[in-house]
Amino acid sequence: MPRNAAAARDAVVRVLRERFRGRRGEEPAEIVVGDALLVTSELVTNAVRHGGGLTGFSTEITDEGLLLTVSDASTLPPVTAERDPAVASVGGYGWPLVRRLAKRVSVTYLPDGKDIVALIALA
Repeated sequence: MPRNAAAARDAVVRVLRERFRGRRGEEPAEIVVGDALLVTSELVTNAVRHGGGLTGFSTEITDEGLLLTVSDASTLPPVTAERDPAVASVGGYGWPLVRRLAKRVSVTYLPDGKDIVALIALA
């Protein structure tokens, strides 16, 4: 399991290089890889900073795309706050960004934390 967001991003790049099988051997577009790495960074950083620590991490290539699972030790839901674009604020943009970039996101609450699963389309 990665210790931080940088190590998690490295794991995602490794999975994409080793296991992605696009049409005619294509690789995912750079923008898609960038989105996958951004979602990875946000979920892992939030688990470490706000979720009581990273307790699980996995990646898998499916027919639908990259399936990313990040687990943490908090039973609290991710924070979704409405932002006023006219007011400069720090933080609070990660979860809305994850929801926008991922094709599908789900949160499963467990007695000792939660799993967040994000599907990132690779095409």
